Amino acid sequence: MARLTEKKLKVPRVGPELHLPRLRRPKSTESAARKANGGSRSRLHADIRLPRPGKSSTGEGLVGLQIEADSVAVAEVRGDSELSASAVAPLPAGAFRDGEVIDPAAIASVLKTVFSEHKLSKQVRLGIANQRVIVRTIQLPQIDDPAQLEAAVRFQAEEQIPMPIDQAILDHRIVGANPTEEQGATIDIVVCAARREMIASVLKPIRAAGLTPVGIDLSAFGLIRALAEPAPVSDEGSVQPAPGATVLYCAIGDPTNLAIARGRACLFTRVSKVGLEDVVARITANSDLTPEHARLWLFHVGLGTPIEEIEGEPTLIAETRSALEASCADLVNELRLSIDFYSAQEGVPPIERIVLGGPGIAIPGIAENLAPQLGLPITVGRPAALGDADLVSAARLTLPYGLALEE
Repeated sequence: MARLTEKKLKVPRVGPELHLPRLRRPKSTESAARKANGGSRSRLHADIRLPRPGKSSTGEGLVGLQIEADSVAVAEVRGDSELSASAVAPLPAGAFRDGEVIDPAAIASVLKTVFSEHKLSKQVRLGIANQRVIVRTIQLPQIDDPAQLEAAVRFQAEEQIPMPIDQAILDHRIVGANPTEEQGATIDIVVCAARREMIASVLKPIRAAGLTPVGIDLSAFGLIRALAEPAPVSDEGSVQPAPGATVLYCAIGDPTNLAIARGRACLFTRVSKVGLEDVVARITANSDLTPEHARLWLFHVGLGTPIEEIEGEPTLIAETRSALEASCADLVNELRLSIDFYSAQEGVPPIERIVLGGPGIAIPGIAENLAPQLGLPITVGRPAALGDADLVSAARLTLPYGLALEE
């Protein structure tokens, strides 16, 4: 998987037109990108519409929605970044697995209740993270004609996207320019592809709950928006183009999202199955605990306190600690794999630090356990808007909060 930045996914028009988030193009390529896109929507598929920026046209707040194996989490944002409401609600076991909808009726029922009880806006941006979304960065000669550029991108996508293109929702965006290349100017283009049936399946419970999906976003992009440092502002009030530090973001959840970004520009992302669902499965395999109770135990036991000082049944404590340590070892391998893959690319800036997010950061001692094995500074991220929330709530709400933010 190569460099990546935030890009809209086109979705089948099975209801009102969907508008998904768009990236601000890099300043150096703004003119070229505008020409390449022609200021209009791509027409790879006649029934698909590309995203547009902005919140709901009704003036309501926008709700970021993240679904994981055990729960749904929502965060409503009004204005630029004001968190106006939030909620987390449990899901029935098996309703959502590996980033995909299994029981749409059960999820729709939970969403109906949550949005009604908390009087949330029905304008929703959903985060997706699973193995059926593919992102690649390709490099092409600068092509100003939109039709020619689209044809060139599709040709390259057929070579580099490991799924049948006729079964995919496919789109692209210019994310960088290389005007000093010896062989002539080239452009970097992010290509994003998703299985059509997967997109339709994640939209089904949202619409069944009476909600309006105004955007679909990769969960990794919401994570970066939530945790990345703001771009510097000049004395005149304009945002400076300085890219900032290169950071590896890791949202430990179900599944785990990994993203490498410079400032707020995503350079690489992937989804790992190593996450909370993985460690819960390890605990339940060696005990009589239900998945719900296993999750409570992993947060109770953690990785920081010596096991002889933890209250509870010693055998269960030992099994929980063992499962946590095994899953952490797997996570370290996943992080190393991502770092090595990214670093092998020519000319990329080195990663300076790691920022953890997601529900897993509430496991005591996890950052301290990972840091020595990776050789990079590790911090636990928390958006300022969630500063008053307890650690568990802030950890679960970080990603949906980022989904509701505008670029």
